[in-house]
Amino acid sequence: MILSASTLSPPETSCSSPKNSQRSRIGVFDSGVGGLTVLRELYRRLPAESILYFADTARLPYGTRSASEILQFAREILTWMVNQGVKMVIMACNTCSAIALEAVRREFHIPILGLILPGARAAVEQSQRIGIIATPATATSNAYRCAIREINARAKVWQVSCPEFVPLVEQNCINSAYTYQVAQQYLAPLQRKKIDTLIYGCTHYTLLAPVVRTILPSGVRAINPAQHVVAAAEQELELMGVKNTDSPSPTRFCVSGSAGQFAHLSRQWLGCSPKVEKVCLQAAQKRPCL
Repeated sequence: MILSASTLSPPETSCSSPKNSQRSRIGVFDSGVGGLTVLRELYRRLPAESILYFADTARLPYGTRSASEILQFAREILTWMVNQGVKMVIMACNTCSAIALEAVRREFHIPILGLILPGARAAVEQSQRIGIIATPATATSNAYRCAIREINARAKVWQVSCPEFVPLVEQNCINSAYTYQVAQQYLAPLQRKKIDTLIYGCTHYTLLAPVVRTILPSGVRAINPAQHVVAAAEQELELMGVKNTDSPSPTRFCVSGSAGQFAHLSRQWLGCSPKVEKVCLQAAQKRPCL
């Protein structure tokens, strides 16, 4: 099965009819393939919605970038997505959600959803001892810790920075012995704290769940924020009256780096070979890069 992509289209105007708004795409972006976990959840929960997926593969990983770089990347991607006529954007990137979400919500006039608050809410429902594995930037921001403490001040929270995880996923090394050793090292401090809940604080890390499950005790509950942000997106679409009721368009996949590399890597998680466009964000945003 091949997922076809539409040609690059001009921006929709603000005078679009409600019918056209319903049929507009939901934008989803991440630094790479990690956001496919959000995409898969959208397919499961909102099968009628059309999706525009963007992976900023030319600049990954985001987790070791400065806050100013991450904010600039988010602005560039959102500007491009707005020009493509999306009705909503999901930041399928915990690092962007932690660093840039509040700022870009003030600058862009479409709903923008992040992963931190939905993930934090799900974690505190039944837990008092919460562990978080995250990128260095997300961990440094303390976004999850603050969100959890605002909901439940008595919750105990420990977080571990895992800088090697994203490169290992993007290099398709999930099943390697080295990845298992790295995961053991990262998870050891959380095991010593006897956590009962683990938040995957990066969408890439969810793809490492088979490895993580072999290391942590079976009683540790795993929180995948992708599930909860999509539930929040569904509620938002219903409140706005723009939930699609017609047949969806094929998912449109775009990247800033190698289209072929992304298509090859993503096949194992999509179960099909996506057609991928390469786009330039900083240049003419309606034309693919040559």
